[in-house]
Amino acid sequence: MGEKVAADGIDLADRERYRRKLHECLAGLRRLLAEERFDRPKNLMGLEIELNLAGADGLPRMMNSQVLERIASCDFQTELAQCNLEVNILPHRLSGSVLDQLAEELRTGLAYAERKAREVAARIVMIGILPTLHATDLTAASLSENDRYVLLNDQMRAARGEDFALDIRGVEHLVSRSPSIAPEAACTSVQLHLQVTPGRFAAVWNAAQAIAAVQVAVGANSPFLFGRELWRESRPPVFQQATDTRAPELQAQGVRPRTWFGERWIDSAYDLFEENLRYFPPLLPVCGPQEPLRVLDEGGAPDLAELVLHNGTIYRWNRPVYAVADGVAHLRVENRVLPAGPTVADVIANTAFYYGLVRALAEEPRPIWSRLPFAAAARNFDAACRYGIDATLDWPRPGRSGGIAGIPAVRLIRGELLPLAARGLDAWGVEPADRDHYLGIIEERCRRRVNGASWQAAACRHARRQGLDRDAALAAMTRRYGELMHSGEPVHTWPVAWPVGGRAAVREPQRAATDGA
Repeated sequence: MGEKVAADGIDLADRERYRRKLHECLAGLRRLLAEERFDRPKNLMGLEIELNLAGADGLPRMMNSQVLERIASCDFQTELAQCNLEVNILPHRLSGSVLDQLAEELRTGLAYAERKAREVAARIVMIGILPTLHATDLTAASLSENDRYVLLNDQMRAARGEDFALDIRGVEHLVSRSPSIAPEAACTSVQLHLQVTPGRFAAVWNAAQAIAAVQVAVGANSPFLFGRELWRESRPPVFQQATDTRAPELQAQGVRPRTWFGERWIDSAYDLFEENLRYFPPLLPVCGPQEPLRVLDEGGAPDLAELVLHNGTIYRWNRPVYAVADGVAHLRVENRVLPAGPTVADVIANTAFYYGLVRALAEEPRPIWSRLPFAAAARNFDAACRYGIDATLDWPRPGRSGGIAGIPAVRLIRGELLPLAARGLDAWGVEPADRDHYLGIIEERCRRRVNGASWQAAACRHARRQGLDRDAALAAMTRRYGELMHSGEPVHTWPVAWPVGGRAAVREPQRAATDGA
């Protein structure tokens, strides 16, 4: 999202030229794949984390430009709203003590960012959705100062032709409307990249889709939005609805949403990019100077700029990525399922679980996607978002004619998937001590049935029992979350009860229409 795009006027000729360039890029990608002109295997992974800014009172602070000016590092960038930042960790080879290295780099970077944020009375909060956000915090005026965000907002508004609507029924019911895409900024995630060869891409993507529900079930950390308790992982429905350019009539006709789980297993990365052109009108018709087919004819690696830009406006939970580094093209699977937080230890545990499991499943002789219907994987994802660590998921029974059975996520993870993840990390060459430590965190979450979402819900109930009203309880819980986050101990060890104190951080009642107590 952070790329700079000129927000100049867009006319019909721009759109026609952009569409032509998109098809040239797709033809270029087909040639690159057919001619095997991609980077050799490198076992490289990358990590990005979106962060929130809050004050000492737990309420959001719209000041990322001031904080970034003090951080003064290209590792930290803006995100959609002024209360968001993103930190990027340089690519690492998946081997050896990579997990501990990632943890140390994250701890160091976040501690530095926290010190700089405190200079302007802000705090870094690593959480899926900041619980104290209200609808009035996320408006067009709160978007970051970046031409891309302005243009994207304008184009999505024009495509929809009316306000964006949130209507999510979970523990409580939230109904809210917005004239901008700003509510999307409530959702902050961890993005895990894995560079793969074209021949392995489909297996890795299919495996990642199959385990998306499991990742969410064990890692959910976003139960609140605009003062309401919704799903255990509310980011997916919020993101889908906040970016939905379809008017109700188009939704009724079955037009696909831009935030999309997908509808089939794939055979090639090309399938996903081709779907992007077939199903989704361009939002940012900005053309680059390069002619991709000419670059290919001259023996070079084209940037496919238009295809890359279009791909960035389609929000798959496992997104294909094409890029050129040092003059050589490569492909990545970008896993966008996980919420940020709660702690560095939890983030790295989620990371270890994903990379180990996706490796093991991608290399199985009878792949999971040959035994699990895609529709079941999509239903699993929905169930995991709704119920988190208490979800029941459909999964193939052992044996050649086992069929599909519903199984509690915690039992599936402990009994079948953690051993697979360990095997996958061994295949990457990860240090056994690191493997056991971080997968042990996943094991303990499952054993205690505690993750970030369940802790937040329980801690908020504790604050309410101490006599705080809803807003004050959410603010008190957010402050406590921040303290425990910076302590570094994984979330399954966090106590729910603490001395809450008196009323604090009182603010005006939210203006979104809601049902529920």
